[in-house]
Amino acid sequence: MTQPPSTTEEAQADELRAAMVDRIAALHERLGLALGAEVRRALLTVPRHLFAEDDADLEAAYKDQNAIVTKRNDRGIALSSLSAPWLQALMIRQAAVQPGMRVLEIGSGGYNAALLREVVGDNGNVVTVDIDPEVTDRATRCLTAAGYRDVEVINADAEYPFTPARTFDAIIVTVGAWDIPPAWSAQLAPDGRLVVPLRTRGLTRSWALEHQNGALVSVDQLMCGFVPMQGTGAFRRAYVPLLPDNMVGLRQDENDDTDVVELSGVLSQPRTEAWSGVIIGPMMSYADLDLWLATTMPGSGLITARQQAIDDGTVSLSWQHGTPALADGPNLAYHAKPRPLDGPEHRYEFGVVAHGPDAATVARTMAAHITAWDKAGRPSPQLTVRPAGTADADLPPGHVLDKRHTRLVISWHTT
Repeated sequence: MTQPPSTTEEAQADELRAAMVDRIAALHERLGLALGAEVRRALLTVPRHLFAEDDADLEAAYKDQNAIVTKRNDRGIALSSLSAPWLQALMIRQAAVQPGMRVLEIGSGGYNAALLREVVGDNGNVVTVDIDPEVTDRATRCLTAAGYRDVEVINADAEYPFTPARTFDAIIVTVGAWDIPPAWSAQLAPDGRLVVPLRTRGLTRSWALEHQNGALVSVDQLMCGFVPMQGTGAFRRAYVPLLPDNMVGLRQDENDDTDVVELSGVLSQPRTEAWSGVIIGPMMSYADLDLWLATTMPGSGLITARQQAIDDGTVSLSWQHGTPALADGPNLAYHAKPRPLDGPEHRYEFGVVAHGPDAATVARTMAAHITAWDKAGRPSPQLTVRPAGTADADLPPGHVLDKRHTRLVISWHTT
């Protein structure tokens, strides 16, 4: 839909875009996936630089590792962004978008809507909705400038259904959601697929969900991160500071009630380590372990830290923005940064760091959960979503999370 390059800048953009697509294709290959022809063509076609920040240079626009923030609040927190293109490509694959489909995007930036428009083609339809009028106005301007005038941009709170009612073959949510409102499942065609970055026990996964026997059931999932949902669907999780100035803290979800007073000064208490004997090689993902820990350990939460606290050795986290932790009275354990093992294979061992008067016991408890994940065959999770109020007897086996609109069940199919 875009015009052939007529300037040096456009030719440079084409080269940068092609290099970006090569990197995304290589990532898919490492994950054992293929970058579909339609998605590849869309990534090569859509001029991402036209959707980036006004002052972003071409090279910044085509770096595929990170999102490009397009709006922040007065505290500097990102409210809207262009997601990393590798993640957008994976989510389009998750949604199984094909030519001729009707697709709804929840959370607008413009670029992803343009990618979807390229994939569905002239016989398809793309609608993008966002609660923020500044975001939808910007998306409209960018889409028009890039030549995508037939993408429908709607300013509304996606918590509620469209009037009159409409259904879509695929719904892709590009903001972090805490729950799944009834409108999303109602607007999803019977054989459609909903892709949503859903926060469960503080961890965000992009789940691909389909209708099955009155429920939404996952068929795929991947780790991701997004700016949080605004409007009626927003949810503020609890935060327990462990050091001043939010240097280190514990984040909680789903009505957890860790005693703040008992954890006061816990990081200054005696420290111990416990190593699990569970080994992982280079380039092997262990994202499912975090969710396993979060859903199998009573008292779990997420410990976060500023980089300074990691650099000075105050904490040794596997991921500074949210590492699984276990609070037990005045004791705190957390998943440590894997330690390298001797040898040419570049292997690493999982372990636990703990603080408190009974740190050794809590560390061993958490390490045992890591070992259990390994013995279970390092399983992947499955998510089942049923309406709030569903009786326990009608839920599948697994870890139940009660949300505002839904009851979620995370199940582990072990070997």
